[in-house]
Amino acid sequence: MNAVGSSHVSTADALATLGDSPKRFVQLFQHGSLEVEIYAPRVTDPQTPHRRDEVYVVVSGSGTFVDGDVRRPFAPGDFVFVPAGKPHRFEDFSDDFATWVFFYGPDGGEQHA
Repeated sequence: MNAVGSSHVSTADALATLGDSPKRFVQLFQHGSLEVEIYAPRVTDPQTPHRRDEVYVVVSGSGTFVDGDVRRPFAPGDFVFVPAGKPHRFEDFSDDFATWVFFYGPDGGEQHA
């Protein structure tokens, strides 16, 4: 979906779009460099580092976010930023885990000023 004016995607609609697909993420919105997805892994999180900066906003569920060697608990409403190229994943998450994912900026991530 590309932006033309303002856009709205509810969490319920996002999760319904994902449905029972074996693919555990779906892109729901794109505008410029911004891409918005809903992500709901099952059992394990097979992610590898991404080329662009990303933000997660947890919709439902809880578990542990692994950021390199650092492990942090997460819960609904939590915000997590991951710079481009950084190894990360979700572990020990509940069956209802789902998160919004926002990719943005150039390959390699935005540069610090």
